[in-house]
Amino acid sequence: MFVGHYGVSYAAKAQEPRVPLWVWFIAVQWLDVVWSLLVMLGIEKMRIVPGFTEANPYDLYYMPYTHSLPGALVLSLLLGAIVAAATPGARGKVVAWVAAAAFSHWVLDLVVHTPDLPLYDDSAKVGLGLWRHVALSFPLELIILIAGAWFYARHVTFAGARGRGALLNAGAGRG
Repeated sequence: MFVGHYGVSYAAKAQEPRVPLWVWFIAVQWLDVVWSLLVMLGIEKMRIVPGFTEANPYDLYYMPYTHSLPGALVLSLLLGAIVAAATPGARGKVVAWVAAAAFSHWVLDLVVHTPDLPLYDDSAKVGLGLWRHVALSFPLELIILIAGAWFYARHVTFAGARGRGALLNAGAGRG
């Protein structure tokens, strides 16, 4: 999953408007942000294998910290706590929403990844493998992105007609 994650950002922003949209964008990519750092440090592993899937050449063979089920839960809660500490008001609600948005990354990855998401440690790996079929995975991503943006547009108060128009025109390819 690539752009589809951002659909969750838009939907989450509509539910918890105190958190800036850019934070929601980071939240849904949080697992990959940490994963990138761990790959650069040689802690988690990947290799590029041309043709590995139709969508990308990434063999993500060792991700026990960022993309295991417990690792994803812990990292999601950690980000939720960090964002809540910087947000005034009902912090429990912020922790829950940000953690849910961050964890949605793992859930959406489950659909597209080959079986490389460990349920614990580096074992019992799962993934439905939709990346093997770009004709299915790409439209799914667009549907999630558009649905999230639509939900956002329906529930967020824009400063004026220009703001709503900018979102809708960008979605229609006119802006």
